[in-house]
Amino acid sequence: MPEEQPPGSVQAGPYESAPQRADGGPAAGGNAPIAALESFGQSLFAAAGMDDDKATSVARLLVLTDAMGRRTHGLAMAPLYLADMAKGGLQPRGEIEVVKDHGSSAVWDAGYLPGLWVMERAIETAMPRAATHGIAAIAIRRTHHVGCLAALVKQAADRGFIAQVYNSEPAAQRVAPYGGTEPLMTPNPFAIGYPGHDHPVLVDICASITTTSMTRQKHAAGEQFEYPWLLDASGRPTCDPSVLEHGDPRGSLQLLGGQEYGHKGFGLSLWVEALSQGLSGHGRKDQPRRWGGNVFLQVIDPDLFAGREAFGEQMDHLSDRCRDNRPIDPSRPVRVPGDQAARSVAAAQRGGITYDASAWKALRTWAVKLGVPMPSA
Repeated sequence: MPEEQPPGSVQAGPYESAPQRADGGPAAGGNAPIAALESFGQSLFAAAGMDDDKATSVARLLVLTDAMGRRTHGLAMAPLYLADMAKGGLQPRGEIEVVKDHGSSAVWDAGYLPGLWVMERAIETAMPRAATHGIAAIAIRRTHHVGCLAALVKQAADRGFIAQVYNSEPAAQRVAPYGGTEPLMTPNPFAIGYPGHDHPVLVDICASITTTSMTRQKHAAGEQFEYPWLLDASGRPTCDPSVLEHGDPRGSLQLLGGQEYGHKGFGLSLWVEALSQGLSGHGRKDQPRRWGGNVFLQVIDPDLFAGREAFGEQMDHLSDRCRDNRPIDPSRPVRVPGDQAARSVAAAQRGGITYDASAWKALRTWAVKLGVPMPSA
């Protein structure tokens, strides 16, 4: 999932040390129902000047991300979005420019509008086109941060479609090409979601072994990685997270496959950049400086292939066979991607979502600044 932040920024939320009360004890976090959190998030963004429809979309998808258990990309992102709005980076109002539109394919220029809203619009646009043509694709340039890709593809998979999303950030450099030492690309996440019997299957991975967010988390906690998932500036494998952003010169994230098979991660990274940057006509050659990214979205309607029933029979059979596979550890049965997210959403619907002290404090700071009441249980 995409986790790049504005140049020089520090990840908010669970990566900061817990704030302290006046008496020296740890400050409390918070818990609230999903609906209350969505209303709170919408009120925050609207109070900061975001169009109501955009604020509603962004808040809903951030809270869904938290409910799915992807906390780095949930409401913890709201303070960063609000700060970037205040600096003129994230554009809170306006419309998408349609650069080209051929029905089954299109190119959009999002002008750094809220990425989650842009993606929701893109998925809603692509689904009926896929129902007509079988496949619909939209290449999007200059959108703001698009959040958790699994939460995005879920929007289509919940309605019987297959969705793929590829995301890159041409303004950031975290990953060196295979055999190189200089950071050039980003983790370049990609995801697919497709319908399943009880819930969608949601695959969300990237072309590097670890992510910028996890590396920042380790560095902030003063921890080393268990395995050498980064490279120092000379291209040597290291467990030290500080090399990524605090080395001089900087190191990089290792590609998927590591030293032996990193050519595979390199190939995946080029794949993502070709779809998201090449097809959108905007990328590293343009040397953008703003926090945001490019996206390639593809939506497929199984009905125009062998049919949704046939698709479901085949893929549900495969999922069941995976889950029934004899596990290495009997206490940890095989899971299919999306199983844990479905359980997490069900738990959140029953008991709300709990935030740690650091994330709650950051949200409260913006709530006070914008005059928005904090959500209550």
